[in-house]
Amino acid sequence: MRSIAAPQGGTLRSTPMPASNFRADHRDTPSWLLVAAMMLSFLVAQQDDRFTVDPLRAVPAILSLLALGGALAIGRYSARPRLAAGARAFLQMTLFTLFGVVLAYALAAKSGTLWDARLAAADRAVGFDWPVVLALLDQCPPLIWLLGLAYHSLTVQMIVVIVALSGMGKFDTLRTMVCAAILSGFVTILISGLTPAMGNLFDPARYVHLWPSIAWMEQGLISGLRDGSLRVLDLTMLMGIVSFPSFHATLAAIFIWAFGAMPRLAGPGRAWAILTIVATPVFGGHYGVDVLMGLLLAPPAIVAAQRLTQRRQPCPQPGPGLPA
Repeated sequence: MRSIAAPQGGTLRSTPMPASNFRADHRDTPSWLLVAAMMLSFLVAQQDDRFTVDPLRAVPAILSLLALGGALAIGRYSARPRLAAGARAFLQMTLFTLFGVVLAYALAAKSGTLWDARLAAADRAVGFDWPVVLALLDQCPPLIWLLGLAYHSLTVQMIVVIVALSGMGKFDTLRTMVCAAILSGFVTILISGLTPAMGNLFDPARYVHLWPSIAWMEQGLISGLRDGSLRVLDLTMLMGIVSFPSFHATLAAIFIWAFGAMPRLAGPGRAWAILTIVATPVFGGHYGVDVLMGLLLAPPAIVAAQRLTQRRQPCPQPGPGLPA
């Protein structure tokens, strides 16, 4: 892939640049390779179960991918690096979401014994007492709304981070953030295939104000994947089913790091992401250990992404006085 890199804090002008400058930078390649690996993993994982895609409901996803691909092409070939960087990031994250969710479905379809009892026991050993937490939270509707909106705003956070980083010319941070998100997401999906779980379920009918968690609403989906009754993919209704580790927590932690590159947004952005992490056990239906493990995955994912996407030093070219 071809891209234009600029200093993180410098001024960037949309001026034509030699084609060789586009071809010299391959720092987006790791993210593309990770997306390809996820697609291949899905194809391998679903061989025994044979998932199909509802063609009509695939149209919105296809149109979105085409629009992002078109924006990327326009940005690259019209020397508009901010447009290219933003479109590339959205395209990579959209493909990651599609392949990641269907890979999680394929792994859930062939997963073994549920780990809920072990994860619940780990929560008790750590000291999480969810009945007490839920009862206290149910008495504070404003806090429920605050945390609930924060949890369900993770996609909005991603949009804000991508638009802000690309608009400010923070291309290195944007590239690292996207790579870290895809890498950690891939890892969480693979781990979840070995540790399947329905989630930290609670019946919302027992409470006055609490909302149903995502895990509560996904019970039928997970059961259908496990018993073989669900094999047609509706790309307009894909739901994340990973319990352990919590990718919601991992991605929010990565956003906390990314917001640090934007001083004016760092305070509110990080507070927003922290609220999302706090809300994840209740509104995502996660165990506490899911969230802790998700948070532990974020730092190594960022470090690995930084190394994968760092600029490679060009090989020295022979000068006029040196032998070729």
